[in-house]
Amino acid sequence: MLYQQLKNTLQPQGTLDWRQELADYEALIPTGVAAVKSQQAGQKYDQTVFTAFAADVQLFGDMSQLEAPLVVPPQNPSGDWQRVGTALLNAVKGKKISPAILAYATMTDAFRKGDSITFNRALADYRASLVPEFSAAIHKANAEVLFNQMQPFYAAMVIYVLAGLLAVCSWFNLSETLRRSSVCLILLAFFIHTTGLIYRMVLEARPPVTNLYSSAIFIGWGAVVLGLVLEKIHRNGIGAVVAAGLGLITLVIAQNLAVGGDTMEMMRAVLDTNFWLATHVVAVTTGYASTFVAGFLALIYILRGVFTRTLDEATSKSLARMVYGIVCFATLFSFVGTVLGGIWADQSWGRFWGWDPKENGALIIVLWNVLILHLRWGGMIRERGLINCAIFGNIVTSWSWFGVNMLGIGLHSYGFTEAAFTWLMLFVSSQLGFIVLGLLPKRMWRSGTA
Repeated sequence: MLYQQLKNTLQPQGTLDWRQELADYEALIPTGVAAVKSQQAGQKYDQTVFTAFAADVQLFGDMSQLEAPLVVPPQNPSGDWQRVGTALLNAVKGKKISPAILAYATMTDAFRKGDSITFNRALADYRASLVPEFSAAIHKANAEVLFNQMQPFYAAMVIYVLAGLLAVCSWFNLSETLRRSSVCLILLAFFIHTTGLIYRMVLEARPPVTNLYSSAIFIGWGAVVLGLVLEKIHRNGIGAVVAAGLGLITLVIAQNLAVGGDTMEMMRAVLDTNFWLATHVVAVTTGYASTFVAGFLALIYILRGVFTRTLDEATSKSLARMVYGIVCFATLFSFVGTVLGGIWADQSWGRFWGWDPKENGALIIVLWNVLILHLRWGGMIRERGLINCAIFGNIVTSWSWFGVNMLGIGLHSYGFTEAAFTWLMLFVSSQLGFIVLGLLPKRMWRSGTA
């Protein structure tokens, strides 16, 4: 079927002189239409003309029903593109045959004859005819091609790897040079990351988050910002590892989400509002990013405590303070983002809250962060309890970000992606493993700190 569609895209299959056949069809239209009207009225008509015209109409109708690619441009940029068959049928209504179809006919005939000079001239003329009406669209297409060739997020990902390695190495020999080099590389990767993010926003004329792919890009960007802020305050390499690690992980996730094809897809109708994309979606994804940063800091605490001797008392208290501060930040943004989502739902669907799986997931993130703060304030958990709760926050957030979409139900199921289920389960399992390590007695930790 795909072969038949492509074979009948520019002209009917088996055509040997398409340009001449188009000229004959155009000349036949007036008498053909008259013959059809006379036949319908029961009057005398030219049988030969009627038969030839009906054969052409049937042929072009068949081309249109094959649903070949839309290759005939509209007369103005706001119009709809058409199939060749459909455009030729419209010519019956008194419209002229589209110049695009005539250009294609010239090119296909020249190609068949091996006439490269005629082909190239027709191609150049056709392109020149499109430029006045579609200059903005052509400029945008060229910009998108340039963006894809630049691959900013892949370049940033590579730099994050090197920066993270330098930051980790700085822990073991306490090298200030390595730490500063890591921060410089993260700043470079962050600049590239930001450039790519802004470039996408300009191309789409949208806020930074429009689908799962862009949410991964933005969450990683927000995590890098928080990591750099932590590094600026504490200057101990931990913030650098957080920034590089989460920047890398989220961009890897985005790379895997991009394998399906277009990452700048058409906006779904329910999301087609820049105001709420810039408020609710950005706020709630900032809450996601913050919760992940707290969880990643907790992972560093566990890894350094269990497997190295670098988690001294000062470092452990510093990490715990970082986790606590980020959880406070995450609570604020996840709560504000969820409330804004309810307001948007009230305007779009006529109800503030409907216990939709995605809504429930957002609420669970808020409740979990609030629970961590209450447990800490009430003295029910201390340093290691805070760390383990923050790691479990990774599970809560990953499920709310990806898991609820995999249910395939609810008003937010448009982000459904089955391929991520295995990876999500592996991630959840790994986080549970870290929690088990975090519950081990302190005598079993190499750092002996708990």
